[in-house]
Amino acid sequence: MIELKDVRWTYEGGDSAVLDGLDLSIRRGETVVVCGPSGSGKSSALRLMNGLAPHFHDGTLEGEIRVDGAPITDLAQVGRVTGTVLQQPRRQFFTDAVDTELAFALENFGTPPPRIRERVARVVAEFGLADLDGRLRELSGGQQQRVACAAAVTHGPPVLLLDEPTSNLSPQGIADLTAILGHLRDRGTTLVIAEHRLHYLRDLADRIVVLQNGRVRREWTRAEFPGLTDEMLRAEGLRGLHTPARPRMLPAYAHGPSVEAGEPSVAPRHRVGENHDHDAVATSAGPHGPADGLTLRGIRCTFLGRPVLDIAEAHLPRGVVTAVTGANGAGKTTLARILAGLQRHAGQVLHDGRPLSRSQRQREAVIVMQDVERQLFTDSVTAELRLGALPERAEQAAAVLADLDLDAFGDRHPLSLSGGQQQRLVVATARLSGRRIVVFDEPSSGVDRRHLRSMTAAMRDVAQEGAVVVLISHDADLLELAADRELCLRPIP
Repeated sequence: MIELKDVRWTYEGGDSAVLDGLDLSIRRGETVVVCGPSGSGKSSALRLMNGLAPHFHDGTLEGEIRVDGAPITDLAQVGRVTGTVLQQPRRQFFTDAVDTELAFALENFGTPPPRIRERVARVVAEFGLADLDGRLRELSGGQQQRVACAAAVTHGPPVLLLDEPTSNLSPQGIADLTAILGHLRDRGTTLVIAEHRLHYLRDLADRIVVLQNGRVRREWTRAEFPGLTDEMLRAEGLRGLHTPARPRMLPAYAHGPSVEAGEPSVAPRHRVGENHDHDAVATSAGPHGPADGLTLRGIRCTFLGRPVLDIAEAHLPRGVVTAVTGANGAGKTTLARILAGLQRHAGQVLHDGRPLSRSQRQREAVIVMQDVERQLFTDSVTAELRLGALPERAEQAAAVLADLDLDAFGDRHPLSLSGGQQQRLVVATARLSGRRIVVFDEPSSGVDRRHLRSMTAAMRDVAQEGAVVVLISHDADLLELAADRELCLRPIP
């Protein structure tokens, strides 16, 4: 179904090949997981399979690529036989509403309107999208991810390519996606999934292909899965095959319609480098009382008259990492935007007991967004750090880049980096920003096992300097490593 023979691909302006001698054959109806360290070429391989490279992404291509028996010279034909889900779904939307986005490909292929309506209705039911009737830009990242998955299969392609499809999904969202992928697999769809999170694919994948430096390093078959130990996966920089347990964290002090009742408090967990006397006196209202850090009072936000966030009161202490969790659509990213001064709202945000206006928060806060490509502004990694760092921290830039495994890319254009590398670069700028409020919104998209730890270290360094650190994530692996407290949100009925 898909053949890549001795493929070498270099992006225009790149100083080295991203794919270098890649040989990969995927049979019709097979489910193949492509994994490997950040920057190993996973996303680039998918872009060649769907024709986006070289037709959209410029560069130099050598070798042979065939999809469904035909070369990728005709982008329209490749689009008929493939559907694609990108890491950041906003980048692949062509319309502003769910129903028109689902119909878009069928309309382009000249499908009769009655058939379009029938097919869209069926996909809406299969993906549980009936409640998502607003504009796409008003949906949460996880909800947008569901729409992107649905839009990719509406025209019934025999091949579905997914690039980090769970990056913004809650555990329930991952379970729903797993069921849908199983259904597509049973119908004979060829699935190629680039992923760092392997646990949900344990019972779906026929093969796991590990890339490194742009070529296949090793493969494992379904029969070999039971014999893969955590040590073997760790040696390849891969996450585990078993569903990570949800970590237990101290509940943050909070109440209101948007706040999910948490589990009873548990003893604070030991963390390397943490002040244990500080932990010993910590309570759910914060280690130094409710005036220390951020206090939220009467926070309410609505979209088109519909309430999306309602927090009567909450406390986010400085010096620790507070995780904000909850279902897709619960208002987590809305809260992040409020904390950073990017979202209008009712109510007050106070820092150390003093009210902070939106404009003050824009100066005092920094946010690492879900789609970090929108936060890259310069022509080199070094310049990007210089732009966001305090002048007095400039001498720390080299060490931070080394900690995040980016020291070899100082002269590279930020947009030439892989998704995971871009994510770590924006984390590095946040680390050097010196801001008093630092928000990480789903920062582990595209991040492998090794770099989860370096990213965690950066967050903890920021917290230990006295900042209020907020981590919005569904990633249990990251939460286990990084989070001290939890504010769990729920959708407003």
